[in-house]
Amino acid sequence: MKPTNDNPSAQSRVVTQRVNCEWRRAYALAADPARLPDWASGLAKSALVPHGDHWSVRTPESGDARMRFAPPNELGVLDHWVAPEGVPEVYLPFRVIGVAPGTCEFQFTLLRQPHMDDAAFARDAEWIARDLKALQRLLEAG
Repeated sequence: MKPTNDNPSAQSRVVTQRVNCEWRRAYALAADPARLPDWASGLAKSALVPHGDHWSVRTPESGDARMRFAPPNELGVLDHWVAPEGVPEVYLPFRVIGVAPGTCEFQFTLLRQPHMDDAAFARDAEWIARDLKALQRLLEAG
């Protein structure tokens, strides 16, 4: 299936969250598919189940979906791809960047999908901001 966000004129919005945490520790937690339900309410309503090169997950709005993740890396790249059943795969660019000793920033780029109206685009951006705030609280608590 052709990805849904391959239109070069598509809108995007970068959602950021600062965290008082060393970036490698933040990366390790955020990159762990088993921890996704702990903070990513917009994506994972259930535990992720591994299936070869991808994972299966129940999402809060789209039902079952296939997910795959950028390979482990030293660059803070947390990109992932989500394909709800019957829907083309969506690319979700996501980074963690060390900005100072003991401080990092998550940067999630929301790419507007062709079916999204202004309200849906704004709602998804707000949901991502809530999820990144939950990730911040999780990291700063422990």
